Amino acid sequence: MKRIPTQTEWQALLDWYQTLTPDTLPDIGRFYAEDARFKDPFNDARGAAKIEAVFQHMFKTLAQPRFTVIHALRDGDQAFLTWDFHFVYAGRQISIHGGSHLQFNAGGKITLHRDYWDAAEELFQKIPVLGLPVAWLRKKLKVV
Repeated sequence: MKRIPTQTEWQALLDWYQTLTPDTLPDIGRFYAEDARFKDPFNDARGAAKIEAVFQHMFKTLAQPRFTVIHALRDGDQAFLTWDFHFVYAGRQISIHGGSHLQFNAGGKITLHRDYWDAAEELFQKIPVLGLPVAWLRKKLKVV
């Protein structure tokens, strides 16, 4: 039998995401099952240690990364979050809007964390070298 986290566990998870730092990253085992899977447009990591490595990479390569949870919906053993991810890259403040589908095991820990966001619109188009070609391609492919 699967279950969602209690209200206290749920709020702790949301707070952890929104205050995540290299110092709080080791708390990942409190929220993720040992065999959890994380997938986003660039990564497909299996296991809490590899998921932690994805977040460690984020802190090493981006300045001031932080998440703001906009909406959080729970239903049975699943949840969906919408969020904004803010960071500084090449001296520019960048924000990415996306969502995360979460599934929980019987212990209330995350077994699947799947991020959905448009890499072309939310990231590539905002990077100076890539922005013009991506914008041109999006304009060419646009129907209306």
